[in-house]
Amino acid sequence: MSDDKHIHLYLIPTPIGNLRDITLRAIDILKSVDVILAEDTRTTGRLLKHLEIQRPLQSYHIFNEHKTVEKLIERMERGEVMAMCSDAGTPAISDPGFLLVRAARDAGLEVNCLPGPTAFVPALVNSGLPNDRFTFEGFLPHKKGRKTRIESLMEEERTMIFYESPHRLMKSLVQFSEAFGPERMACVSRELTKIYEENVRGTLAELIAYYEENTIKGEIVIVVQGK
Repeated sequence: MSDDKHIHLYLIPTPIGNLRDITLRAIDILKSVDVILAEDTRTTGRLLKHLEIQRPLQSYHIFNEHKTVEKLIERMERGEVMAMCSDAGTPAISDPGFLLVRAARDAGLEVNCLPGPTAFVPALVNSGLPNDRFTFEGFLPHKKGRKTRIESLMEEERTMIFYESPHRLMKSLVQFSEAFGPERMACVSRELTKIYEENVRGTLAELIAYYEENTIKGEIVIVVQGK
């Protein structure tokens, strides 16, 4: 590797669909680290097998990160170099990673996040909506606080970006229509970088009508025009 200083923790963005979107530098680092922290070892394992990389894997996800952070920091302080991968995209962006990065920084350890795939950027650009200023909202609360969060954005002038699951897509579109108005422009993106990539643009009313007639699978990004 060409890094000038010693890094203790690398954050490695992984493809959101097309496996060829991995960077050459990411491959080099994954080959060289002592251990790879994976949100799901099965998912990361398939990627490593595709890349013909054999390195130790350790599970690191939202259900165990509070319990494992301290021990991982101790191991890095003893000299282990680690890489962190989420299932797809950049770690810590609506995925585990923030707690470990913060703890590593607090301990004086060097952290390096590589540039690479993340779903909201292609969704924003594909939407055709203004992208000079935008706000990334990630996943909305499933229940408590959801309506309040949406209402807090009613005066937002920047383009808004949300992540959503297929079974909550209609709920989000209806709530957006109620808060922002049915004529507000938006775009729903799914299967980004894959064979069946789809970007459906229209008013919120048009999108609601479309998805009443069409089933949807895969991870979803919703981009909504600002006020």
